[in-house]
Amino acid sequence: MHQSHKVAVIGASGTLGAVALRKLLEADTFTVTVIRRAGSSSAFPANLKVIDVDYSSVDSLKSAFKDQDSILSLVPTFAVDAQQAFIDAAVEAGVSRFIPSEFSANLTHPNARTLPVFAPKVKIQEYLVEKAKNTGLTYTFIYCGGWLDAGSHRSFLISSTGDTTNIFDGGDVAFSASTLDTVASAIVATLAHLEETKNRSIHVHSLVTTQNHLLALAKEVAPEKPWHTVNLKLEDLTAKANVRLAKGLVDFETFAPYIFRAIFDPSFGACYERTDNQLLGITYSSDEDVKDILRDLLKNRTKD
Repeated sequence: MHQSHKVAVIGASGTLGAVALRKLLEADTFTVTVIRRAGSSSAFPANLKVIDVDYSSVDSLKSAFKDQDSILSLVPTFAVDAQQAFIDAAVEAGVSRFIPSEFSANLTHPNARTLPVFAPKVKIQEYLVEKAKNTGLTYTFIYCGGWLDAGSHRSFLISSTGDTTNIFDGGDVAFSASTLDTVASAIVATLAHLEETKNRSIHVHSLVTTQNHLLALAKEVAPEKPWHTVNLKLEDLTAKANVRLAKGLVDFETFAPYIFRAIFDPSFGACYERTDNQLLGITYSSDEDVKDILRDLLKNRTKD
């Protein structure tokens, strides 16, 4: 009898986590366990196995990871450091695959790796690569570009209200972008293609687009909205961010320009020339698909 692949998911209630968890359960080929931080109020379906752990305790994590084949980490950017303990516990528990929290900026590009906001992610990657050399643990880094439909709190690509969009470097810069559904599908497909995705980075996207093209589609969907724009230069924004960082100000205002740089600047690997879409069975989105996404974003925003 075929043994079901056991996956432990950390951060399963977040923006991407909720979509990835749903996709894993729908696939019906995995035995899924949710690893929840002790004291968290996140709720999950009653029939799902949930283990509460102390994220800082390797012993607590090791006990939760026992008998798991893969660990999927979907922790938010500010919690990326916690993954070192996850990796140590995974090694001790005999886990065979670790997928760290990436899913957006293309950290295979040397320029993107120098951006201060990603320093903790780069450190975790280097730690994983070292561990994979002399333990049974393997890894996959998954990159999907900017998120098209992550809602108002992450509307980096285009306004989710129809009001004002910040346009970077003229708005005609091509970049890779993905829906949350595409990102989640890439995760599930990676776990179904363990050999082909072993100890490497994979790149997928729903489409390559520009901010001006997204705005043009948005105006078709909601012509009644103002769709104002503010033109900004990435170079100016990052220069200001560098000044703030030098003063020790480590907040969203400081780090956001570095994220914009990674999403929109081609010299930071923002537009994927080659993808693993075919390997992982990821389909591309059409303009009509994007219009549907924009309709949903605007509709959900109106409900808020």
